[in-house]
Amino acid sequence: MEYRQLSHEEYSDLESRILFEDNHLLIVCKKVGEITQGDKTGDECLADNYKAFIAERDNKPGKVYLGIPHRLDRPVSGICILAKTSKALERLGAMFRNGEVHKTYWALCCNKPAQESGLLEDMLVRNEKQNKSYVTTSGNADAKLAKLRYRYLCSTERYHLLEVDLLTGRHHQIRCQLSHMGCPIKGDLKYGAPRSNPDAGICLHARHIRFVHPVKKTELDILAPVPRNWKGLPEQFLH
Repeated sequence: MEYRQLSHEEYSDLESRILFEDNHLLIVCKKVGEITQGDKTGDECLADNYKAFIAERDNKPGKVYLGIPHRLDRPVSGICILAKTSKALERLGAMFRNGEVHKTYWALCCNKPAQESGLLEDMLVRNEKQNKSYVTTSGNADAKLAKLRYRYLCSTERYHLLEVDLLTGRHHQIRCQLSHMGCPIKGDLKYGAPRSNPDAGICLHARHIRFVHPVKKTELDILAPVPRNWKGLPEQFLH
C-alpha cells in the first residue's frame, strides 16, 4: 500500500510530537484542529499522517496498522494513544471502558472557580443535532452521570488554569461541566466563552495520562508539553 509523501517539514513535525513508542503503542501530542481519525470532512487525520510517517521512517512496503482506542475532540490538544497491534487495541479499548486509564486535562478558563477544588457530579444529556451536551435533571431518561475533579493551579492576567481529573467519559464532559460551574474554557464559544481563539481551537489540553501497558504490564506515565500559545503562565507550568 502506498501512503502520501510527507514533506520534510511534515515529517519533522510528526517526529517531534512522539511522546512514547514501542512495538505495541504510539503515543503522540495532537495539535488543535487535527482530527484523530477520518470523518465526513475528508480532512487529513492524525492516524493517517502517522501511518505515512511510519511507512517512510521504517521503509515499510505493506500496510501500517494503527488502531484508535480513544479520541480527542478536534479543537482539543494533547496526549493521544494509537495502537500498533490489534492485541494492544483490544486491550486498551477494554481499559478505557473500565476506567483503568487515568487522564488529566488542563483547562484555561475565563473565570476563576468559587472553590479552588472540588468534585463535579452532573447529569448530562447529548443533543446530537447540535453536537452539544447539557446539564439536566436526574429524571431525564437519556441523561448520563458525569464526574470530574478539578483543582485551581494559577492565573494569568486574564485567565485561570484548572487541572481536571476525568472520572467518566461523557460527550464534551469537561467543556459542559466547567461551563455549568461558571468557568467556560477560553475560546469555547459553544459553551459560553465570549470570543474565539485565533486558531479556532479551545484551551483544553490532555496534559497527563497514566496506565499499565496493555502488553508489557509496566506502568506508563506520559506528560504532554503545554501549547506554545498559552501565554502568561508562570514558568513552572510551561514544561
